[in-house]
Amino acid sequence: MRYSSQAEIMEVSGIRKCFGTMGKDSVNLGIGQPDFETPEHIKEAAVAAVRSGFTGYTENMGMPDLCSAISEKLRRENRLDIAPENVMVTSGASEALFLSIWSLIDPGDEVLIADPGFLSYAALTQAARGRPVGVSLDEDLKLTPEAVAERMTSRTKAIVVNSPSNPTGAVQTEEEMRGLAEIAEDRDIALISDEVYEHFIYKGEHVSPGRFSDNVITINAVSKTYSMTGWRLGYVAAQAPALEHMLKAHQYVQACASSISQKAAYAALTGPQDCVGVMRDEFQRRRDILVKGFQEMEIDLVVPEGAFYLFPRVGDGDREAGRLLEHGVVVVPGSAFGPGGKEHIRISYAASEERIRTALSRMRDIL
Repeated sequence: MRYSSQAEIMEVSGIRKCFGTMGKDSVNLGIGQPDFETPEHIKEAAVAAVRSGFTGYTENMGMPDLCSAISEKLRRENRLDIAPENVMVTSGASEALFLSIWSLIDPGDEVLIADPGFLSYAALTQAARGRPVGVSLDEDLKLTPEAVAERMTSRTKAIVVNSPSNPTGAVQTEEEMRGLAEIAEDRDIALISDEVYEHFIYKGEHVSPGRFSDNVITINAVSKTYSMTGWRLGYVAAQAPALEHMLKAHQYVQACASSISQKAAYAALTGPQDCVGVMRDEFQRRRDILVKGFQEMEIDLVVPEGAFYLFPRVGDGDREAGRLLEHGVVVVPGSAFGPGGKEHIRISYAASEERIRTALSRMRDIL
């Protein structure tokens, strides 16, 4: 059997390789998902959906009530005037990212991504036969409009920004987001804004670039905010022409997101939000424990302002991640996120305080 060249583009990520060699006594600080239970009122909504027989297909775009709830959420929290008909519910933010990139580029077109940045952006661009172009971050690990402008060419069709960032934890400022949106507007290209960590910010504030341009495609999910990663429920908000192109693929690839997960997401968005604040405060407490530990080891790092990742500079990230793995601590080598991350490792603090302190004690002997 011969596989297509398209399949040959993709390879097993550094994250997956890392987990494949994990020992049973290892402390896993590699996986990027909250370790909290999904809140009870959200679970109950899903159970009610099953019991009432709400288990069939929904509209391709998503349940009308959920699209309206997302539209209201974007207006209330993000200051975005997005009508319900300009929202599409997807199977996680991952599908929304794929649809956005697939609908925008032809073979050979370029997508500008942060280097280091979330590894899916480059992989999805390659899967669409495009060319990912890395943009180096500044000393605060942020994506600046100036650096983006320098990498623009006639083949550039999209820019991806992720704030708060995976893997760095950096939070873009309003000035930076406005600048990126203005570049997209001036060049008439798309700015894809991945906002899945928006509620986990410890310094500064979340700014959606869609406030400044209609050329922005806003992507989000309930996965991180409500500890619902396995529910696979995301959404994309964009102007009608862009959304129509995404729907062409969505209707065949996915048909619709899970009806049960959509009911759960509706409960998440319209129900009590105190659970989000509890998780954010706990993540900040864990971050502070890790930051203090690394500062005591005198290891170079930028204190993360959001998300739940630490991205310290340790020299040879691949080597140090391997050494830590041998001593029972799983982290991700920074090179998995692009050449700009090769001197770093990514540490997720979506783990209990006990496991974080255990990992720190082991790290001190290695780093």
